Parts: sequence; structure tokens; C-alpha cells
Amino acid sequence: MAAEPVNLNEFQELARLALPKMYYDFYAGGAEDEHTLKENVEAFHRITFRPRILVDVSRIDLSTTILDYKISAPIIIAPTAWHKLANPEGEVATARAAASCNTIMVLSFTSSSSIEEVAASCNAVCFYQLYVLKKRDIAATLVQRAERNGFKALVLTADAPRLGRREADIKNKMIKPQLKNLEGLLSTKVSSDTGSNLEADAREAMDASLSWKDLEWLRSITNLPILIKGILTREDAIKAVEVGVAGIIVSNHGARQLDYSPATISVLEEVVHAVKGRVPILMDGGVRRGTDVFKALALGAQAVLVSFSQLHL
Repeated sequence: MAAEPVNLNEFQELARLALPKMYYDFYAGGAEDEHTLKENVEAFHRITFRPRILVDVSRIDLSTTILDYKISAPIIIAPTAWHKLANPEGEVATARAAASCNTIMVLSFTSSSSIEEVAASCNAVCFYQLYVLKKRDIAATLVQRAERNGFKALVLTADAPRLGRREADIKNKMIKPQLKNLEGLLSTKVSSDTGSNLEADAREAMDASLSWKDLEWLRSITNLPILIKGILTREDAIKAVEVGVAGIIVSNHGARQLDYSPATISVLEEVVHAVKGRVPILMDGGVRRGTDVFKALALGAQAVLVSFSQLHL
């Protein structure tokens, strides 16, 4: 009998063995040469500790508070696409896991379970990840549904004016599942004979004109706090605070957008220093162990976002 997995690397290997190659590659892959995908992990390896001894650690409290919601540890579930490719219950199962662990789940825009299904499944604290498409009324409708169903915040993904070149998906001719939350709102019948239809669909739908001025529009249609995801520089961090976001997520989209962008942990301290405590800062990308979480906290993050794969959508 094979030994039980004891860390994320071993769980990832089990996933590789269990999932169809197309789906595993979709979850685990990055853009182009996958340099940033590797760096997200390797950059953590280059950070070491200066441990102090003879400190009383008999009572440790890992809990923290994010936007006034107390969670059991500074670890949040990141927005990741199409959980039903890996589990028949999809995001409903993920939300239940979040509730049982007393943490926050960020439901992906590209989820395979609807906003309503996730909200009805349990009492998890959920945020909703938002892309703004060319048809702005779709975003407004999704925001209204999230508010109506008790979601507590919006996470605007801002680093995807176009889909990154994900060559594994192109080679595998990855066909995306139905976007559950967009049923009746957006046609997904875009064909591509040259590879993955993800890129064709994204090119058809994504609003490449989205800019800082559109934050004012988004704030005008919701009372929910807005976090912005995809910041990697002090300049953008300062701008985010100026336009009134409630929080920042330092992210390179799980290394799936722009290859050769920096590893998130390598720019975290720069963003923290720029923000100066005015809003909470979270980060994702490359977090594989508890020591990685500790490194992110030591460099100023309030929490990290993790997922069952490298995928952040």
C-alpha cells in the first residue's frame, strides 16, 4: 500500500496520476517558458530564517482578521477555475472545506458551480472574483448576484487584458467547460481549429480597455469592498490606494499571464513599503508549505491565497 501523501508536492503528484492529461496541464501549467511558474516556488527557497531561541511558544494563535472577518489562519482559498474538472461537487465542495476550516473562499469568475449554488451550500465567508468584460452589464449582473447571495467582497482581477499564452493548453486543444455563472449572459460558442478555445473565447469577451478610471464605475455599482488582484509594483500599489481599494493582492496570476514577470514573494516587500499599512496586502503564487506562509507574513503580507494547483484565474 502506497504511503499517504504528507505535503502539497505529493498531493500534486497524485493529481497528475488521477486527472486526464489535458486537465492536469490546465491546472498546473504556466505561460510560455514557465520561467515565472518555477520562480514563484524557487524565490521562496532563497529566503532563510534567523531563528531565535528560548522564546515561550507554548501558546500559539494563528488566527487573523481580513476585512473584519476572523479566520483560523492567514491562509485563504484563491479563485481557481472549473473545480468540477477535478471533483464532481466542484466549488460547492471547496466552499464546504473553507467553512470547516474557518477561512475565506474566493469564488472564481470561471467557476463550474454558480454563485447561488455555492452560497446555498454552507456558511463559508465568500468573496467573488470579477473580470470586467466588454459587455459591462454582465459584470453589473454578476456583482448584484454576489451581493444578493451574501458574498462579502469583490476581487477584481486586473492583470488579464488578454489571456496569457498557455502553450500546454494550445497543444492539448483544451476545450473549456461551460461558464456556469455566465449561462444566459454570454455565448461561449467560439470555435478554434488551431488549439485551445480558451484564448479565442477570452479574446472575444475580455475588455482590453479596462483601466484605473473604471474603478470609479465599479465602485458606483456596488457597496461591497473591492480588492484588486495582480499588483507587482510600488507604482501600481500606490495608485490602488489612491483610487480607494479595500485591499491589494500581490499576484502574477499564478505565472499564467506574463512570463518573466517577477515572483510574487520577491516584490511583496516593495508593495508593503509603498502602501504603508493603509490597506491589507495579501499575496498568492508559489506557496507550498507553512514556512512559505511565514515568509510572506514576515515580509508584510496579512495572509496568503492558496489553491489545489498553481492555477489562479
